[in-house]
Amino acid sequence: MPSLNSVSTISQSELNSEPAIELSHVSKLFRRQKQRTVKELLPALFGGQSAVESFWALNDISLTIQKGETIGIIGPNGSGKSTLLKLIAGVSQPTKGTIKIHGRIAPLIELGAGFHPELTGRENVFLNGVILGMTRAEVEAKFKTIVDFAELWDFIDEPVKHYSSGMYLRLAFSVAVNTNPEILLIDEILAVGDEAFQNKCFNRLKEFKHSGKTIIYVSHNRKSIVEFCTRVVYINKSHLEKTGLPSEVCQYYSETEA
Repeated sequence: MPSLNSVSTISQSELNSEPAIELSHVSKLFRRQKQRTVKELLPALFGGQSAVESFWALNDISLTIQKGETIGIIGPNGSGKSTLLKLIAGVSQPTKGTIKIHGRIAPLIELGAGFHPELTGRENVFLNGVILGMTRAEVEAKFKTIVDFAELWDFIDEPVKHYSSGMYLRLAFSVAVNTNPEILLIDEILAVGDEAFQNKCFNRLKEFKHSGKTIIYVSHNRKSIVEFCTRVVYINKSHLEKTGLPSEVCQYYSETEA
């Protein structure tokens, strides 16, 4: 993971006072099959047992993120971090509560999400750009910049099903950051790819941060969270347990793990 020591921390007083994201009492309920096979399912059904079990992936989350904040989200696996990002991105809808978004979002949540494996890189740039809110004319105007950043001219007319995970990342990241988003969502995927491209990505994120964009960054790398973020949210067992200064919240998280 590249070092972010050169990134300055923006004080809360320097941030835009307008909200970028408002979550009010947000909860998300999932249901999953308890029996994995038909052989297990039939006795359960005939015996009057429930075939599904429910669990709250998120429970009563209220949070306001101001424009210009760089928010880190931390917590153990299965705590609800990725679910929260998907709700903010509109990929999934909350079971309870409301989410208000003020600005264009570019989600980097799952590697190559929105790409069609049978389409070429070129075709997927246009498809993904439109999905992220750009017009065809805007994608055409930025096409060269997108492919230059991704360094994929030799493969841009190949179906993306033949791309490596690193190539997927390069193209997905390049499309997302060139949509001129006001809010950027990042879920751990920058750990994929070689060190040179990771540095390139983080340099672009520094530019976004310094230009006043809102960034939400989910990661298990607490060092990068402390160095890069202006505030940190700790999600634990589906609840928002703590929010505050990065060093303080990460220290609290470390202590609760011990």
